[in-house]
Amino acid sequence: MKQRIPLIITNGTLVLPEGTARGAVRCVDGMISEVGDVSPQDGDETVDAKGKLIAPGLVDFGVFAVDKPAFHFGGITRAAVMPDQNPPLDYPSRVKLVAQSGKPDLWVHPLAAATKSLEGRELAEIGLMKDAGARGVATGRNWIANSGAMLRLLQYAAMLDLVVVSHAEDAGIAGTASATSGDMATRSGLPSAPAEAEALAVARDIALAEMAGARLHLRQVTTAAALDLVRGAKRRGVQVTAGVTPAHFMLSDLATAEFRTFARLSPPLRKEVDRRAVIAAIGDGTIDTISSGHDPRGPEDKRLPFADAEPGMAGAETLLAMTLTLVRDDVISIERAFDLLSAAPARLLGANCGILAAGKEADLCIVDPEKPWIVDSSQMAATAGNTPFDGQPTQGRATAIFKGGVRITA
Repeated sequence: MKQRIPLIITNGTLVLPEGTARGAVRCVDGMISEVGDVSPQDGDETVDAKGKLIAPGLVDFGVFAVDKPAFHFGGITRAAVMPDQNPPLDYPSRVKLVAQSGKPDLWVHPLAAATKSLEGRELAEIGLMKDAGARGVATGRNWIANSGAMLRLLQYAAMLDLVVVSHAEDAGIAGTASATSGDMATRSGLPSAPAEAEALAVARDIALAEMAGARLHLRQVTTAAALDLVRGAKRRGVQVTAGVTPAHFMLSDLATAEFRTFARLSPPLRKEVDRRAVIAAIGDGTIDTISSGHDPRGPEDKRLPFADAEPGMAGAETLLAMTLTLVRDDVISIERAFDLLSAAPARLLGANCGILAAGKEADLCIVDPEKPWIVDSSQMAATAGNTPFDGQPTQGRATAIFKGGVRITA
């Protein structure tokens, strides 16, 4: 998508890394050219933000489907796609195809499969997949139980300067559990696993990353014990980052009480003490990214007994609104919200976007942070509406998004 004429977005509140300020953004040839006290020039296309936020487009780190209508609804201009596709992204040709799949109005950054067929044993051709467009390497929905294979992966990725994205859940303990051990799982009779399955996986992966000098991103860290391990590793200088989805700071395992399978997630919803620990970790900087975990599942996967249903949620459309609840609750500032949603994911991917600054790619959105709406699974733009927030009133919508300085939504 090529920008034909310069664009200026005026009369807005700029979301900058250092805070907010009134001003404008001018874009030329797909790049941000000026930010701040900027006036239109002859021939510019002018868009009036009408006092709303002018922010970087969201960079959704770790989705399972390229779902363009849902991404556009949610203000997402780029998405890092997990290797759990059919077939898996374990060959350069498959990586290259996915990297081209969203263009021109959505850029997709594939995460290469760490091992062949995502089986956790033999390393895939990571170097060739990097040349084909992979921006990182991921273990997929599963943890690599073989510590030797994980160490080799981290060493190889460090040489290639690729981030390793790990699913932190010890499968030997978690098994096929659909709930976290505790009162709710006991009352419901659901197969459960202790929350320590996450902490054990996090501890092992951090130790190996420290040995290898590699960049490790724990895609979802959802328990207090695991978050403490991440804090300690960061203090030691380990190159570890952590992410989470809104479900784990908005909901606890109480949401499974009615056996509604939209709340069947991986990792499963945790106890209230863990939910509060996630919020604290977002506030103190332990968590680096918030992503949607977008995984739309149709009725054939969700209209089943809770334990038999496939885990996953359609999260792209609710990502921004749910994150803005943290701003309204004074957990984080608005600029920190967009660091979690845009700047930090862009840094992990090595993408030249994510902040409002001259020389960055002009991926932008106009956001009305107070716009009220109700999440309705039957009306979602996603290919399936399996959201655990179905029926919830919320606030905050992207009213326009721009990819490379070109408007792609009304």
